Amino acid sequence: MVNLKDKIVLITGASSGIGEACAKEFAKQKVRLILVARREERIKILSQKLEKEFSIKVKCLAFDVRNYEEVENKFDSLETEWKNVDFLINNAGLAKGLDKVYSGKLSDWDEMIDTNIKGLLNVTRVISPFMVERQSGHIINIGSTAGHEVYTYGNVYSATKFAVKSLTQSFRLDMLDKGIKVSSVDPGMVYTEFSKVRFSGDDSRAEQVYKGVTPLSPEDVAEAVIFCATRPQNVNINEIIITPLQQASSTQVYRK
Repeated sequence: MVNLKDKIVLITGASSGIGEACAKEFAKQKVRLILVARREERIKILSQKLEKEFSIKVKCLAFDVRNYEEVENKFDSLETEWKNVDFLINNAGLAKGLDKVYSGKLSDWDEMIDTNIKGLLNVTRVISPFMVERQSGHIINIGSTAGHEVYTYGNVYSATKFAVKSLTQSFRLDMLDKGIKVSSVDPGMVYTEFSKVRFSGDDSRAEQVYKGVTPLSPEDVAEAVIFCATRPQNVNINEIIITPLQQASSTQVYRK
């Protein structure tokens, strides 16, 4: 297991769920953290907690990954030493709506495509040149089982996660001669704000998603991310697919 002490880790979507859990798990490794999210107050509270508990340095950057200029300007505002990101965790993403294609909302489609695909590309485009220059770094994309097989009503969300899968594979080829690792961690059902966001804050409908199932926790996924990050230098984990015991695929779920 590689020692991550003092490595710089940037996590998008760090204000809740998998991103927050990744921040906590990396903090245990004594890294230096850059927390990214739109909800600035949340990441400030989290940063203060992690700094106090683990005696580490944490930076907060509040921006929307969908806006390339905002990503670029916020990253440029960092001190030079903080720009040498060792680990980029592309976690920011969401699902909006659960409709068949003929009744889908264009605003939902735009938000998913702009966040899940263009957001990932925007952040990677800004940070990866520094990795290429150093010939060192690791990009870990958070995908989904929905990027391996579609499910009813999942159309555009699944398409974005298939895109994440193909982009991860493409990044791996693009950076093969640059000493940069590229991985994806693709979870199934995880108990986060995911379903609440999908159903626009409808808590009762969101809870039905997990009824009769013990889903993954954000910590389960974060531990898989840490596993990828701590392999020896000559080892690249290309892909991890992780699901609850009661989920065999995107469509096969056993509910007690």
